[in-house]
Amino acid sequence: MYILPSESKRLFLVPILAVMAMQFLFVRTVSSVNMTNTYLHHKCFVDQGKYEPGSKYEENLNFIIEPIPVTSESFERGTKMEMIGEGPDLISFTLQCRGDISGPRCRSCYATALSALHRRCPGYKGRMIWYDQCILEISTIDSLDKIDYNNNLCVSNAKKMMAHYYSNSDWLDLIHNLTTKAIRHGNSKGMYYAAGETRLGMDNIYAMVQCSFYLSSKDCEKCLRHNIKHYQDCCFNRQGARVLGKSCSFRYEFYPFLLEKSRPKYLKI
Repeated sequence: MYILPSESKRLFLVPILAVMAMQFLFVRTVSSVNMTNTYLHHKCFVDQGKYEPGSKYEENLNFIIEPIPVTSESFERGTKMEMIGEGPDLISFTLQCRGDISGPRCRSCYATALSALHRRCPGYKGRMIWYDQCILEISTIDSLDKIDYNNNLCVSNAKKMMAHYYSNSDWLDLIHNLTTKAIRHGNSKGMYYAAGETRLGMDNIYAMVQCSFYLSSKDCEKCLRHNIKHYQDCCFNRQGARVLGKSCSFRYEFYPFLLEKSRPKYLKI
């Protein structure tokens, strides 16, 4: 069972020691995720300041977040990145839906995330929010073609893995195989994505990896391997965990968590 941040449950945030001046966020929490679009976390980037009502920044913001048609190609791909303005009025907008989420589901997650950002970070130029099915970031920093190491979220299962049955190498092998598949074949939706499962005795391990469409295949692999290494305290010896970021994400569970329509793309080992 997971403990996930919610309005009615207490959130425990355990900071992981910064590595090379990079900041990480480690969240351990309780409640079942299943396939619902659960709110996970948000950040208001205080260092980017606030904007004034009626300012050029607000004008740019309203333009870039104006209602997107249901049939938008962005929702079909599950990704959207735009930039507008310059200097203090620059806005970088990034939407990343989970690899098996597209179309109306992606649009619904975007609408929910955008509304929550307005409510949770009112007036802030920079802000980011994590949901189970999508990540949305609005920032004044141009991060195109760059790996974002600073804004990642780790959520792990409260239950520990039974050491006499399984080891970390079991899910790590699956993650590494999926990483290879994702960077080798890419995805028609404009991102690197692969999902799969492997049999372990009487149980299955299910996993997925995903990188943003703006990364090169080399940076995709670099991002995933970096996060696996630097989130060991969160992910290792757990009956399921995920690290979610704008640049790359991975997840493994002992139960199916992706939509059924993605199963033909599975890698079975």
